[in-house]
Amino acid sequence: MNKKEIEEGTEFTPKFDAHGLIPCITTCVETRKVLMFAFMNAEALSKTIETGEAHYWSRSRNCLWHKGATSGFTQKVVEMRTDCDQDCILISVRVNKDGASEGTCHTGRDSCFYRLIKSDKELIFNEHDQNEQQNK
Repeated sequence: MNKKEIEEGTEFTPKFDAHGLIPCITTCVETRKVLMFAFMNAEALSKTIETGEAHYWSRSRNCLWHKGATSGFTQKVVEMRTDCDQDCILISVRVNKDGASEGTCHTGRDSCFYRLIKSDKELIFNEHDQNEQQNK
């Protein structure tokens, strides 16, 4: 495919990197908050599309990862997008476990992005996210 077909066409042709992975940004459909960043391989992307639930590739465990398979906090895909050159995926999800909408991060927080970078050596907790964690 040429550049114009990739950018303006209607065929989905994801561009995986040299390791067979494509970045995926996951947001909450209700709040638009960024929940997490992970990678997908071709199998994870296919399973996500096929099942309507988020699947990722775990680089640390070197295996397919169905988000929520262990914790119960599954991610129901509401919308999936790709960027202009199809080398990044954006999914909007509804996180659910028995009616709860929390727990995306393994720390129990709604988002993996709960700390602010204050300087090159210091991280501070986002006050809103810190209060949410303390109230759980």
